[in-house]
Amino acid sequence: MDTPICDFVENYRRRGGLRLHMPGHKGAAMLGMEQRDITEIAGADELYHARGIIRASEENASSLFGTAKTLYSAEGSSLCIRAMLYLALLEGKRRERPPLILAGRNAHKTLMTAAALLDLDIAWLWPESSLLSCVVTPDGLENALAALPQPPAAVYITSPDYLGNLADIGGLSAVCRRHGVSLLVDNAHGAYLRFLPKDRHPITLGADMCCDSAHKTLPCLTGAAYLHISRQAPALFAEQAERALSLFASTSPSYLILQSLDAANRYLAEGYREKLAMFLKALGQTKTRLQTYGYMLAGQEPMKLTLATKPFGYTGDQLHDRLRAQGIECEFSDPDYLVMMPAPETGEGGLKRLESALLSIPRQSAVPEEPPPVPRLKRACSLRQALLSSQREMPAAEAAGRVLADAYAGCPPAVPIAICGEVLDAAALRCFRYYGVDTCNVID
Repeated sequence: MDTPICDFVENYRRRGGLRLHMPGHKGAAMLGMEQRDITEIAGADELYHARGIIRASEENASSLFGTAKTLYSAEGSSLCIRAMLYLALLEGKRRERPPLILAGRNAHKTLMTAAALLDLDIAWLWPESSLLSCVVTPDGLENALAALPQPPAAVYITSPDYLGNLADIGGLSAVCRRHGVSLLVDNAHGAYLRFLPKDRHPITLGADMCCDSAHKTLPCLTGAAYLHISRQAPALFAEQAERALSLFASTSPSYLILQSLDAANRYLAEGYREKLAMFLKALGQTKTRLQTYGYMLAGQEPMKLTLATKPFGYTGDQLHDRLRAQGIECEFSDPDYLVMMPAPETGEGGLKRLESALLSIPRQSAVPEEPPPVPRLKRACSLRQALLSSQREMPAAEAAGRVLADAYAGCPPAVPIAICGEVLDAAALRCFRYYGVDTCNVID
């Protein structure tokens, strides 16, 4: 597969011309990559108005992911989420739907900030009992949609979630089709799902749009992401997608990130499926040996390793500290979980190092403390009103009765304790104490 962006930049670098354009480093080496860091000069195309090399590269990505359209983001999945909500709002207005999104409560904070910017409302699909997971089932979605007076502009699901739980995207998409509602998926942690032996990517399973953070699970630079639009999606999504991205994006995209996405196309096209399958087999064997030793695993995502640590005798934070002492840095830890994100680039050597470290830690008596239940808080005002209000920071322990002004406060990366516009109560404060939330911003 060709790499038109990388080829253009390499040819420009080799010419060694005088750079009288941005960036200010003029190609001089301070970090080592400056010669490949350019701006939108002649022939370099223009992100979000692509007609040349960027368009050709995005079409390569589209063919790899099996989409009607795939567009690049140099600002992560956060930019794609804003664009998806904007497109859903446009389509909702066309169909005379209310500016409302039905969303799983375990959403990234970008959903809240984007909804506030767009003056969208959110109806929540709640977790059953825990702040640590929000499994949305087709039956649950069916009931939630049936309970609304009108269909929402879209349904929004996060899958995989940070802990490695996968939603039944196929079942959820079938429910959405019956109700005539678009399904949007935050697939930031699942770009690689397309390349499993059995394709589990949201677009393949029936989502209308999704975002993938290429940098999270593929060998791309931080900030590299995709906005995918399916062939079954409303035509407006593909027609207006570039404009939607451009509304929220910087006019100075990183060409280093664009080259990273471009190079990833060749990487994915030339042997990645086989490499991924071999690595997942080795990772599966590691998981089995850890379970035999006594560790409890969580989540179904094949390329994430999440330990529920308390049955083994440690909090997630304590176990993380034990690994740090052996030079191993994990993705996330909290009182209950330790999240690790290996990839084929970790290699079997890296897996053996991790396994050896985990097997050197002695099992202890289980930690009995359970996480607090999910607080269902009253809403005092809209997300937009809360985020745009005058606010002040205060100790979380003293915030009972106050209205949260932050996008959310909680136990990332799972289910937020509170969302902007909600009234904090005693149950929320118990959660704050458990997850170490010391301060919060409230409406002044």
